[in-house]
Amino acid sequence: MQQIKALYKLSRPLSTLSGVLAVILGGFVAETGAWGNILLAGLTTLLVSASANAWNDYLDIEIDRVNQPKRPLPAGLITPNQARTFFIVFALISLAVACTINLNAFLIVLLSNLLLTLYSWRLKSTVLLGNATVAIISALSPIFGGVAAGNVAPTFWIALTIGCAIMGREILKTLADYEGDKQQNCRTIATVWGQRTARIFFYIMLAITLIVMIIPFLLHIYHPVYAVIVAFGVYPVTFYILFRVNGERTGPQLEQLSQLMKYDFFVWFLAVFLGAAIS
Repeated sequence: MQQIKALYKLSRPLSTLSGVLAVILGGFVAETGAWGNILLAGLTTLLVSASANAWNDYLDIEIDRVNQPKRPLPAGLITPNQARTFFIVFALISLAVACTINLNAFLIVLLSNLLLTLYSWRLKSTVLLGNATVAIISALSPIFGGVAAGNVAPTFWIALTIGCAIMGREILKTLADYEGDKQQNCRTIATVWGQRTARIFFYIMLAITLIVMIIPFLLHIYHPVYAVIVAFGVYPVTFYILFRVNGERTGPQLEQLSQLMKYDFFVWFLAVFLGAAIS
């Protein structure tokens, strides 16, 4: 039983919730009613993320001894071989489920698995390239939902907003993980170009996100309720995070801000859902 709990923690399903919701949101705005395929796409996303998380933890066990010592692998709750097997099995299951949706969905899942595997193996320890890879894969989530539903066009602004926001959050995470990454000689924007430069890039990406986020309302794509929720629910939290990310924050404090940014996504998801539903 303890081992099953450890594997559950290894997969980090709650951290995948935003990705699954993005897929479902993409299927919802498609307005085709193909909910069987949309839900299958959500399940596939959960499987892909679980596989990727296991692979990432398998490769980062030494870094996590510093940054995340309570995770299953550095805590000794499961073995590296078990984590590697988990990664392979869940990746194969995700491909099998994607086959039941359509060919384009299968290709997106195949690409996502390959990129996530490459990310943890090679791209993670690069300046911005690894961050951009995660942002692109995240942006594919609503597109994946649209593909599963059979109408991808309405997912464009959702994908663009997610891509910009995740790029910013990934840079923030390099700041939060700075000490562990530096000890392990990981090449990130924070360790190579410096923390100040990383903060500037983070500010820029969040500013772009705020601009992109409001464009669908200005183009009359969503009902005005979207703008109300964004203005009073999303923007204040984002500005708070922008203000708090400075040189005085410790790694754990920056990690908390990263988590707060993720939770703010759920408010934005609500804005998109209501804005699309009412319009």
